[in-house]
Amino acid sequence: MMAPRALRPHRWAVALAGLLATPLCLLGPPASAEPAGPLADAFSRAAAAYEVPRDLLVALAYSETHLDGHDGKPSASGGYGVMHLVTNPARHALEQAAALTAKPVATLKSDSAANIAGGAAVLRAEADRIGLGATGREDIGKWYTAVARYGGATSPGSARLYADTVYDLLAAGVRAVTRSGETVTVKPRAVAPDRGQYADAPDLNAPRLAASADYPSAHWVPASTSNYRVASRDSGTIDRIIVHVMQGSYAGTISWFQNPSSKVSAHYLVRSSDGDITQMVRDKDVAYHATTYNGRAIGIEHEGYVSDASWFTDAMYRSSAALTRYVADKYGIPKDRGHIIGHVEVPGSDHTDPGPYWNWTTYMQYVTGGSGNPYTPEQICGSGYNLIDSAALGSSGTVYLLYSSATGSNCVTTIKSTSLGTATATAAYLEVEGSARITDSGNFAYYAGPVRASASNRCVRWGGSAGSSAYDSPFEHCG
Repeated sequence: MMAPRALRPHRWAVALAGLLATPLCLLGPPASAEPAGPLADAFSRAAAAYEVPRDLLVALAYSETHLDGHDGKPSASGGYGVMHLVTNPARHALEQAAALTAKPVATLKSDSAANIAGGAAVLRAEADRIGLGATGREDIGKWYTAVARYGGATSPGSARLYADTVYDLLAAGVRAVTRSGETVTVKPRAVAPDRGQYADAPDLNAPRLAASADYPSAHWVPASTSNYRVASRDSGTIDRIIVHVMQGSYAGTISWFQNPSSKVSAHYLVRSSDGDITQMVRDKDVAYHATTYNGRAIGIEHEGYVSDASWFTDAMYRSSAALTRYVADKYGIPKDRGHIIGHVEVPGSDHTDPGPYWNWTTYMQYVTGGSGNPYTPEQICGSGYNLIDSAALGSSGTVYLLYSSATGSNCVTTIKSTSLGTATATAAYLEVEGSARITDSGNFAYYAGPVRASASNRCVRWGGSAGSSAYDSPFEHCG
C-alpha cells in the first residue's frame, strides 16, 4: 500500500477556500456562535450515532446535492435526498439504508434528517466492510475507501474521482445555504487521504493528452458500449448542440454513464466548480441523450439540478461555451439559438433542462465572444412559446418557428447574425393554411417579427430573409 500523502487541492478548491464562513467542528455541535439549524443538527446527530466524521458527512452530501433534498424527487441515476441514497438496477443504497436504520423507504426519500441518518449508516457499513476499526475511524483520511465505495462507481477511476471530490471539499471547506435559509459550514482542513486500493487507480483529474479526446481540453473516460451506438458522423450529419443538466453530480454521472444498465450517455460532461470537462462518447458516435435528435446532435451535460441555480457557476458557463464554440466551428454549426438548444427544446422531449435558472443570454455571449445577437426566439415571441424548427439564412441570420400549446398559436421571427445594431433588410412571415400570409419586413437592427397566428390543427408555411439570404418552407407542422 502506498503511504498517504497530503492532499493538494485542485485550483477550484483553493479559490473556494477564500469564501468560507465560520467553521463547524468535526463531531458534535458548531464551535462558533452560529446557531445550529435543523439540517446542521441532523448531521451532528447522525455523525454521533454512527461514529462517522461529521465534516466528512457534510462534504459528501454537498458534493452530491448541495444539501438540497429536491422535495423527495430522484436524480437521473435514482438517488434520493440530501445524501443521494441510490436505488437502481446496479445499486440499492436506499434499501440498505432502510434496513440499517429501520426507517421506511418513503421516509428516507422525503425526510432530510432520516435521509442523513441513512447516509451515515451506509457510509459506516462501508467502513466496517473494509475493516476500519475504532482507532481508524478517528482519522478522517482513512475513510477514503469507504467514501469511494459509497459512490457506487463501476470503475476504479470513477471511484477515485468521487472520493477525491469529497476530500477536495474537506480541504477547501464548505459553506452551504439551504433553501430554508439555514447555513451549514465545514472548516477548511489539511487532509492526508489514505487512498488504499485506489492509490493506483486512474486519476481522472489529471491532465490528459490532447489526442485522447476529440476536444483537446477534455479527459477521455469512455461510457459503457451499451449506452451509445458506434457511427461515422461528420459535419454532414451533426447540426445541433444540446445543453443538458445532469440532475446529479459530475462524478456520479460519469459512473452512471459507465453503467451498462443506464442506457443513457452524452458526449461531454462539464463540472460546476471549475468547468472541468470529460468526454465519454466520441463525436462521431451516437450518444443516447435526446431521443429524436440523437443522430444529429452533440450532447453536453452540466453538473447540477434544474431547480438549484447554485450549480451554474461562471466557470461552468465559460468552459462549456468554449467547448460549444469549438464543436460549432469544427462541424460548421451556426452559433445561434436555433442550433444550440436545450433538452427541453428537442421535439417530443419530456425533459425540462436546462431549466429556468440557466442563463442563456450569458451563455450565448460567451459562445459568440460577446458579439452575438442578444435576443433569443423565446424572448421575442414571448412566454409560452417553444422552439420547434429553424432554418439558417447563410451567415446572415436564422429564421425560427415556435409554437404555444396553451394558445395553439405559431410564432416566426428572423434573428440577424451580422450587421448587428445596424438597420438592414430583414423579414419574417407566417402563413396558416387557408389564411392570408402575415409578414413583418423592413430595415431592422436585430430581428424581424414576431409574427403570430392561431394554427391549431392546421398546416403552416413560414420563412424569412436577412440580407440576400432567404428561406421558404412548404406547408408543414400540421396539427
